[in-house]
Amino acid sequence: MELKEGDKAPLFEAKDQNGEKISLTDFQGKTLILYFYPKDDTPGCTTEACNYRDNYQSLLQKGLAVVGVSVDDEASHQKFISKFELPFPLIADTTHEIVENYGVWVEKNNYGKKYMGTARTTFIINEHGVISKIIRKVDNANASGQVLESLQGL
Repeated sequence: MELKEGDKAPLFEAKDQNGEKISLTDFQGKTLILYFYPKDDTPGCTTEACNYRDNYQSLLQKGLAVVGVSVDDEASHQKFISKFELPFPLIADTTHEIVENYGVWVEKNNYGKKYMGTARTTFIINEHGVISKIIRKVDNANASGQVLESLQGL
């Protein structure tokens, strides 16, 4: 079942890069940018994460929280955060539970080779836990701008 705007966001609880539990309920009363990306420290994912980093203060000023999710483990996330000075948490979804619940664990095709992976997708979840916007065609270099633009229409 594919999630759509207006759906209740699936609850999640997992560990971040420091082994601390993080859950959707931690963000009640806030708008959450929950972005899913394929892999730490790869060109597109780094560009996207750094775009959120570079615009993080303006996102916070608008009352937004940012959390990234990939199937990489905590150690990989720690290195990624340290290398690029990322100021927001990254969830280590090593069991694939969150990516599956959000419908972003999909079959991909790279030069004829099929494999399962994470579809780069951003969910904007409002203060009531409802998905207000889904961005499926993420512009890595302007990911935060896409979020801000989509919020203007809400």
